[in-house]
Amino acid sequence: MFEISPAEWTAILLSLRVAVIATLVATPFGMGLAWLLARRDFWGKSVIDALVHLPLVLPPVVTGYLLLLTFGRRGLVGGFLADYLGIVFAFRWTGAALACGVMSFPLLVRPMRLSIEAIDRRLEQAAETLGAAPWKIFFTVTLPLALPGVLAGMVLGFAKAIGEFGATITFVSNIPGETQTISSAIYSLIQMPDGDAAAGRLVIISIVLALGALIAAEWFARRATARLHGN
Repeated sequence: MFEISPAEWTAILLSLRVAVIATLVATPFGMGLAWLLARRDFWGKSVIDALVHLPLVLPPVVTGYLLLLTFGRRGLVGGFLADYLGIVFAFRWTGAALACGVMSFPLLVRPMRLSIEAIDRRLEQAAETLGAAPWKIFFTVTLPLALPGVLAGMVLGFAKAIGEFGATITFVSNIPGETQTISSAIYSLIQMPDGDAAAGRLVIISIVLALGALIAAEWFARRATARLHGN
C-alpha cells in the first residue's frame, strides 16, 4: 500500500516541478499587478480585477480550451512561438506549467494585494519626500513590509498548481512522463480495476502537500498581520 512505484514518483516530481516553475514565473507578474491594483486608480481597474479572478469562476475546462486556442500549435500566440522561436506549450510539461500558473494566479495575487493595501501610505510618502525613486520605494519600503503576504500568495499559488486538473488535462492532455501530474495520474488510476491502491497513495500525498501549503500560507498571513501592527 505504501510502496510508491516509479510511475507514481514521476507524476509526483513532475507536479512539484510544474508547480514550482508556475509559481516562480507568475510571482513577478502577480506582484506588479497587486501593486497596481492596490496603489493606483485608473479607468478599467474593475475590469482588470475581474479578469484576474476570472479563472476562479470559469470552469477549468473552459480555461484550458482558451489556452489551447491561444497557445496551441495553431493558436494566435502558439503558432508564432512555435514557428519563429521553437517554443511549444501544447502537450508539453511547459504547457502544464502555463495552465497551472493561469489557474493559480488569482490566489497568488489576492494576498499580495491585501498585504500592500494594509501598508500605511505615509511610510511610502516619507520615503518619497526624501527623494527616493518609485522603484526604490517599492523595494526598500513596500516589498519588505508586504513580504509575508507575498510569501502567503506564493504558497497558495503553489498549492493550487499542485492540485490543478481540468485546465491542464484539456490543454496538455494526460501523457505519462510528460504532462501526467498527480491529479491526472489519479484520474487514470481510478479508471483501472487494480488502480485503487496507487490512487489512494497519490490521494494521501496530495492531501499532505495541500495541508502543508495551507498551514504555511496561514502562518505567513499571521506574520504579515503581526508585522503591520508592530508585534
